[in-house]
Amino acid sequence: MTVFLPRTAVLTGGLAVAAALALSACGAAPDDKSTTADGKSAATATSAADFGGLDALVKAAKKEGTLHAIALPRDWANYGALIDGFKKKYGIKIEVENPDGASQDEINAVTSRKGQDRAPDVLDLGSSFALSAAQQGLLAPYKVTAFADIPEGQMDAQGRWFNDYGGYISIGCDAKKVKECPKTFKDLLKPEYKGQVALNGNPTKSGSAFGGVYAASLANGGSFDDIQPGLDFFAKLKKNGNYTPVESTPATVEKGETPISIDWDYLNAGYADEFKSKGVDWTVTVPSDGKFSQYYSQAINKGAPHPAAARLWQEYLYSVEGQNLWLKGYARPALMTAMQTAGTLDKTAAAKLPAVSGTPSFPTEAQQAKAKTVLAQGWGKAVSG
Repeated sequence: MTVFLPRTAVLTGGLAVAAALALSACGAAPDDKSTTADGKSAATATSAADFGGLDALVKAAKKEGTLHAIALPRDWANYGALIDGFKKKYGIKIEVENPDGASQDEINAVTSRKGQDRAPDVLDLGSSFALSAAQQGLLAPYKVTAFADIPEGQMDAQGRWFNDYGGYISIGCDAKKVKECPKTFKDLLKPEYKGQVALNGNPTKSGSAFGGVYAASLANGGSFDDIQPGLDFFAKLKKNGNYTPVESTPATVEKGETPISIDWDYLNAGYADEFKSKGVDWTVTVPSDGKFSQYYSQAINKGAPHPAAARLWQEYLYSVEGQNLWLKGYARPALMTAMQTAGTLDKTAAAKLPAVSGTPSFPTEAQQAKAKTVLAQGWGKAVSG
């Protein structure tokens, strides 16, 4: 079964850029830089048209001059190129805090820095975390110009979050260190993989790790309603010594600490490109027994200190340029179908994506919430000891 998890529920997650978020004064609200001459405020604008058009939004964003982001690694889904492209196009500085942070870290930053200049302006969240943030009233309603082209079920009706890019859970493997790379979740239980199987984070905090457990569940008789088989699978991996608690990153892969990594296919595919020059033969396989795909979601902090820049960033991400840059990072952009129809999709980049089949299905909000509760209660026990 091919499974897509809407941007309303990824534990990713995960995602970031290199640069520390400057510590500035607390308690400052958006000033007149974010307000038009006729009194329209970017902080309450629900679309570019609502603010007076894209040109007005660009002008206000340039006056703000800065965008605060969080958890956006440059090597995650081609975010480095996206950040550089936005800077070049608009001359707006992007400061990225905690590039390797998880979705829950993003939410924590919003809640702990409410009303502060150093709060994040924008968020890239695992779908389930986006749902949670919306329920907590943390997100600003905003509909990008291309909002109508986002597939049904992949956006909040109010525009508090909307899916941006997605991929399949895959198994990455260092073919020079592993004699025979695993192709399925069942393979991962083989004794020759002792101490080699890693996740990209903790599934109670990370969207990618969450997806890994969900995929393992589907491979072992589970369903959207039942993630427990995934927990049981990792408990078995831990018991037989195959699971390692080391969080998989490009650095751990390069050092040989995590020779087998369960992660999004776009990340593993990116590693394969990156490591060729370093002598690492990194292979990528979408396991046939646990096809699980998920989108991440974009959102704007309701209390964004740079509300115009935050909204312009979203417009850039959902432009043809932005969507194709995600595609070049092996991620499937949310507007992929619409761009195929319009003839604006980068066909060369699309041809490099792993082939997939089947009709995608989506877990409901209730199913996602249930899965998160089960993970919160059982993950530590499953992999402890």
